[in-house]
Amino acid sequence: MISDMQFMHPQLLWLLLLIIPLTAWHVLKSRKSDPTLKLPTTSAFNKIDTSWKVWMQHVLFALKMLALACLVIILCRPQSSNSWSQSNVDGTDIMLAIDVSGSMLAEDFKPNRLDAAKEVASDFVRGRTSDNIGIVVFAGDAFTLVPMTTDKPTLINSINSLDIKMMFALEDGTAIGEGISIATSRLLKGKAKSKSIILLTDGSNNSGIVYPETAAETARSKGIKIYTIGVGAKGMAPMPLIDENTGQIVGHDYMKVDINENMLKSIAKTTGGKYFRATDEGMLKKIFAKIDKLEKSHIAVERHNNIDDAYQPWALALLIILTLCAIIRYSVLRTIP
Repeated sequence: MISDMQFMHPQLLWLLLLIIPLTAWHVLKSRKSDPTLKLPTTSAFNKIDTSWKVWMQHVLFALKMLALACLVIILCRPQSSNSWSQSNVDGTDIMLAIDVSGSMLAEDFKPNRLDAAKEVASDFVRGRTSDNIGIVVFAGDAFTLVPMTTDKPTLINSINSLDIKMMFALEDGTAIGEGISIATSRLLKGKAKSKSIILLTDGSNNSGIVYPETAAETARSKGIKIYTIGVGAKGMAPMPLIDENTGQIVGHDYMKVDINENMLKSIAKTTGGKYFRATDEGMLKKIFAKIDKLEKSHIAVERHNNIDDAYQPWALALLIILTLCAIIRYSVLRTIP
């Protein structure tokens, strides 16, 4: 970002030319004010130096000219501005497609799969300072939670809002194809060259009218990569039993971890992305870190800041100079009637 100085009334800078005639007048006045005396020779006065008070008079005049210059600059209203600048930064368009089906409450992740995914996704968003990011959630159907935006607080707040109430609001199931389809349609509105979907799920596609393979082919044709993440430990996972009326946990049971890894691998391979398997929250963090490094592209970003008044330093300088003038005038050069 390029900072520079400008004046609102630059034409008033011509007033600085007043310093020239004022300086000439001061020099002439100084010469005429010296007393004259005719002598046959001045050799007796050769070793006599000019009084320091004479020099202080010149110093006082110079300070007055500096004060005049400061006043003129203040009248010109100096302003500091940040001009438009363009720079290449790492940036891409990303849609997070997050599974919010009931099985995401399984406690093989701490405290559960959904909360672990929320924490990692929030950290991922915080680190992508130059990206447009959006969020799609899916269970038995899918919808856009947040359209693509650079507003990181909104994204993080929306991720943190994912809870059991949202699960109950949606039909249970796992509509992976619907999630990919909606994320793809959102990415088509983005301007970055690099576009990708990060799909996080713990199950198999069992809902929706769009097949995941069909949605993946559509994404591939639009130049969109899909990174798929299968979330869940191996074997069995503890699952809380929740009362739908109160939202309270009333017990626990175990469920088989059933992730269609072949389908997720196929989706990733079709679009040029990658498939990852996360069996705990630590591995999930590492996966997002890998995707963060993979998904980088250079985009041109323009920035501009507002113009601010910058007369304050000149006003302070004027005050200091006037104070010095007063001190010199009424102490060192004080005249006694």
